Amino acid sequence: MAELETFPNRHRSRDYTIVHTCPEFTAVCPKTGQPDFGTIRISYVPDRRCVELKSLKLYLFTFRNRGIFYEHVTNVILDDLVRALRPRRMTVEGDFRVRGGISTVVQASYQARRRGRRP
Repeated sequence: MAELETFPNRHRSRDYTIVHTCPEFTAVCPKTGQPDFGTIRISYVPDRRCVELKSLKLYLFTFRNRGIFYEHVTNVILDDLVRALRPRRMTVEGDFRVRGGISTVVQASYQARRRGRRP
């Protein structure tokens, strides 16, 4: 599996959103062995770290020959990115192409717990 590389967020004092779109995502249907095509959209508010794009591209390429359901791959990508970045918030959306007359969109989200703040 390709390693997700990161770099320091130089603007930690503000919330801002980063959106990465991979319109050529491919994986394999674990039931049929047929290729699945989709768009992966990653939206996050960074905390200390941001993801380096070449490593993100290489990481997403590792799913090309992997048999994995839409729901699972979307959540795996979210879990791996949260582990690498520890963002304030993140949503991963998998928008998968029509197969058998049905298209599928899967959204998985993460919200960091607030630290050190009292009500």
